[in-house]
Amino acid sequence: MSVEMSRQRFEELVGDALDLIPDEFAAAMDNVVILVEDRDPEQPTLLGLYHGVALTERTSTYGGVLPDRITIYREAILDICQTEEDVVEEVAITVVHEIAHHFGIDDARLHELGWG
Repeated sequence: MSVEMSRQRFEELVGDALDLIPDEFAAAMDNVVILVEDRDPEQPTLLGLYHGVALTERTSTYGGVLPDRITIYREAILDICQTEEDVVEEVAITVVHEIAHHFGIDDARLHELGWG
């Protein structure tokens, strides 16, 4: 059984999760936008997705590009959660996970750090 939650409340939780990011990391984020969508059309169970050029891969030729995108998938997260507290925790984990990709941290390293 999944949790019922309005899109507005879910977006508030994403904002709360972003507030948990330490100031020095938040300040270092560059040319990235955070979006909330219902589901990824190709991978409907995907919780979040980073699409862009990680900060560690940007060179002096980087510029004039659209912002990187971090998408958090609302319905996929709600599907795996039993309570609102579960949603709060999963949103925070997913947001941190995708922001880590923006900083060039891959899935293997995230697993080592306990964010897998």
